[in-house]
Amino acid sequence: MASVTEELKQELAENNPEFDTLLRQHREHEQRLAELASKSFLSSDEEMEEKRLKKEKLLLKDRMEEIVREHKARVGSPH
Repeated sequence: MASVTEELKQELAENNPEFDTLLRQHREHEQRLAELASKSFLSSDEEMEEKRLKKEKLLLKDRMEEIVREHKARVGSPH
């Protein structure tokens, strides 16, 4: 979501409960993936978790981008 400004993310998080939840989950996934990436070896369970988290993170991002598009269409925002 590089094209989305932090200001817009904050505004949506404050005014859209779904976006807020998605954003928090996305950040939690990023944090856990960073923890896994810092390990020199992953167990098979951790490898499966990593793959699952990456897929879920993409789905979260897709939904957040959809909400942003809907918001921009509604308000005609230049964000």
